[in-house]
Amino acid sequence: MPERAPADAGAARELTRRSILTGMVLGAILTPCNVYSGLKIGWSFNMSIVAALLSYGFWNLAAAPLGARHWGLLENNINQTTASSAASIISGGLVAPIPALALLTGQTLPLHWLVAWVGVVSLLGVSVAVSMRRQLLVVEQLTFPAGVATAETVKEIYGRGAEAAARVRVLLAALLVSGLVKALESFTAWLSSWALPLRLSGGGMMAGRSISGGQLGFALDPSLLLVGFGAIIGLRAGLSLLVGAILAWGVLAPMLLASGAVELGADAGDFWYPALVEWLLWPGVALMVSASLTAFALAIARRRPVAVETAAAATDEPISRRAFWIGFGATLLLAVVAQTSLFGIDWITAVLAVLLAYGLAVVAARVVGETGIPPIGALGKVSQLTFGVLAPANLTANVMTANVAGGAAGQCADLLNDLKTGHLVGATPRLQITAQLFGILTGSVVGSLAYLALIPDPQTMLITAEWPAPAVVTWKAVAEVLSGGLSAVPAGAIPAMGLAAVLGVVIACARALGPGLIGRLAPSAPAAGLAFVIPASNSISLFLGAVAAAIAAVVAPRWSARFVIALAAGLVAGESLVGVLVAFLRLGGL
Repeated sequence: MPERAPADAGAARELTRRSILTGMVLGAILTPCNVYSGLKIGWSFNMSIVAALLSYGFWNLAAAPLGARHWGLLENNINQTTASSAASIISGGLVAPIPALALLTGQTLPLHWLVAWVGVVSLLGVSVAVSMRRQLLVVEQLTFPAGVATAETVKEIYGRGAEAAARVRVLLAALLVSGLVKALESFTAWLSSWALPLRLSGGGMMAGRSISGGQLGFALDPSLLLVGFGAIIGLRAGLSLLVGAILAWGVLAPMLLASGAVELGADAGDFWYPALVEWLLWPGVALMVSASLTAFALAIARRRPVAVETAAAATDEPISRRAFWIGFGATLLLAVVAQTSLFGIDWITAVLAVLLAYGLAVVAARVVGETGIPPIGALGKVSQLTFGVLAPANLTANVMTANVAGGAAGQCADLLNDLKTGHLVGATPRLQITAQLFGILTGSVVGSLAYLALIPDPQTMLITAEWPAPAVVTWKAVAEVLSGGLSAVPAGAIPAMGLAAVLGVVIACARALGPGLIGRLAPSAPAAGLAFVIPASNSISLFLGAVAAAIAAVVAPRWSARFVIALAAGLVAGESLVGVLVAFLRLGGL
């Protein structure tokens, strides 16, 4: 249930010039971090908590002695929404499909068209999020763990009294522990990479290739951020992730290796995830897609009323249906025009790309709502496969139509996380959507500038020791392989997709329509499907966090109710903050 912000004059302010400008400034600072990290390691960071803490530190601690008025909770919420949407602009294609297109065709967009492209793709994601907000946040009340972590962090730093102070101490302790682990992990990774050539010189490579759990990904992940997410998502999603990981990596992966369906190259080393995921992602995505779309269709068909009127109903103002359809129509038109004019994609294919983007964004929203992890890369491959069939041998269409789908899904997930935060602190949804638009404007400009400054010559700079660009490698390889259509899908994967799709429909129907006990016991199909496309170690960490939170709720229910979410938010915040710091240091060449 949403909670109202503190009833003070500062908290009453929400969409102010200061909140928007602060978010735009922080977004402009944080966006290059994600561009850099995306091109270096294929990973980006949710900047909501970072932006909230930085703005609080400046306005309430640094600027207060200069006479600045109180920086209220709701102002801070608008700030974090703006900054996070700016930083997530990389989902618009800056670190994967756009550089992949440059490598495949030599086409590099000039700054003004690059800004326009990533902006339009991101706007499409916003329109999808607007249509999904009430169903996912108010009716189904999905977790959206990143949004919960942000809300908990923000509420605690604005809390008052002994109870709030105790929760802040727990949050800060967890933040420090998580940050320290992340710092040690980053340091040891750097040290290992520096010493690696010396240790391996003259040695053999994978003699005998015996299968071990570590090679299949069954190991403890040092990421306490994932443990924190696990504590937030709950036991059902955590168990579903574990079951999915066991099925994918403990059962199917050894079978694939034994049968020769997946062959390891000489450079596979001791981590076989990259080779195996190219097969496993297909049934995993089929499970996620079928279950998510079935649940969405059932919810629309049943049109369940909201069971509980929240205390923040006055601020829960939905976007009018007329305004939504006008905005969606305009965004669809912009997306079609951008595809046809910039990349020569025919208008029918362009329209289909937008419609597919809507469907895949629905899937991404539900997966993120249940697990906190956006499956953008996997969904991009679904789009690439689709247009590999519809437009074979057209590499530009394959990459950029998938860019529309993946970018829309990424921004949709980011806005719904922000709206979850706002829902929990009593913010006004339409004001957050306005803030998201300012963030997209900022991120489009700054992100495009950062990309062009870092990679002025993609053909010679990418896929090198300096810029490994793993996401670019994947998009480029998939586009080249899928130029042949369905024949490029790995052997045996299509029947597996069919079985997974049927299973997803059955599970979704059981959860929605089955008797009480069956509905409660049915697993989360989106979470199980996600376990097929992420390393097993990630699923294990998420499961451990969920189990720890469940045990705490049984053993110490009062302590759990007071501190578990604060503790989990601290773990998320600590790793996020240090991850951003490490990215900044790398950006500076350290």
